[in-house]
Amino acid sequence: MQNRKNRTLAILLIILLSLFALHFTQFKYNWFKLKPLDGYYVDTEKNKFTWKGWFDGTYQEVEDKYLTDHFGFRSFFIRINHQWRFSLFNKAKTAWVTVGKENYLFEENYIKAWYGTDFIGVDSIEQRMYKFKHLQDTLEQLGKKLFIVLAPGKGSYYPEYIPEQFHQEVGTTNISVYREYIEKWNLNCIDFHRYFIDNKETSPYPLYPQYGIHWSVYGMCFVIDSIVRYVEKACNITMPHMFWNEIKMSQPDKFDNDISKAMNLLFTPRSFEMAYPQVLIESDSGKTKPSLLVIGDSFYGNIYHLGYDQQLFSNYHFWYYNKEIYPETATNWTSIEGIDLLQEILKYDVIFILSTDSNLPNLGWGFIENYYHIFFE
Repeated sequence: MQNRKNRTLAILLIILLSLFALHFTQFKYNWFKLKPLDGYYVDTEKNKFTWKGWFDGTYQEVEDKYLTDHFGFRSFFIRINHQWRFSLFNKAKTAWVTVGKENYLFEENYIKAWYGTDFIGVDSIEQRMYKFKHLQDTLEQLGKKLFIVLAPGKGSYYPEYIPEQFHQEVGTTNISVYREYIEKWNLNCIDFHRYFIDNKETSPYPLYPQYGIHWSVYGMCFVIDSIVRYVEKACNITMPHMFWNEIKMSQPDKFDNDISKAMNLLFTPRSFEMAYPQVLIESDSGKTKPSLLVIGDSFYGNIYHLGYDQQLFSNYHFWYYNKEIYPETATNWTSIEGIDLLQEILKYDVIFILSTDSNLPNLGWGFIENYYHIFFE
């Protein structure tokens, strides 16, 4: 009996030592190439030993973080931890993700936008739209078109899947008040927020995914085409168009499962199939390609990364949250700080500000206020 117990202990010890050795060799030599974690994080560099760092404790602090960030099979174990929480308890380990009914994924700021808990007040919106109206009219006199593009948010598009703990009476929302002043002062606007919701049940393909936070790839293609047609009418020009003769259906890909990717699960959750148009661009021969400046959030960031709009406009620039300048930032981070704002805006035929509903409290991210100051103060 004692011999049997000893053999069992010996086997367990061998297993533990083998696991430790496997962990150590993976940490040291990285034999198994594991899929890296998604999302933004700062990788800790290997610390150099110094006596000063040893005695003031900075060496131990940095070394501890390095070992934590680089232990063997770290990404694999993190994915296991996230997977069982999601699969068994419908919980997201990622701090900013909320799991709704039927596993629809949300970010809390989109839920706030739906219920109006992020409402900034009528006076703030009126003041901003007053400034926008003056900018719109001034740029019109300079032969330029300025308009707003309202993008949908996941809370307003899928309110039926918002988890119970967030349920409350819908109050006054930012987008409802923005619409009042857009209509009152005849401001240039494309309201995709309203269009997506109105066509939710009749669209031939999904406009919004289950496991993504932004509009679908199919929805983005529709948006780009609609913007082109809006600009054509507003500027009385003929532009090249995008079109597709084929649409492929598949499980969510590209941008349509961006939240589930950020959750770093072990397995990609299955959803309803999404539509992926096989896009072609008309020849620009005999067509006009106006210059374009976009000030937008991540909803336009996804459109930018699709790349179709860059083939439809000329001298194309995208100011991400009115801070980073693309395409320059794609290779070397470039900020709007330090540029001549007046000379910059005069370069473009068309300028629009695009925002989802959760970013409406800060619509334009200072763009409207900065240019109002330049022209009128």
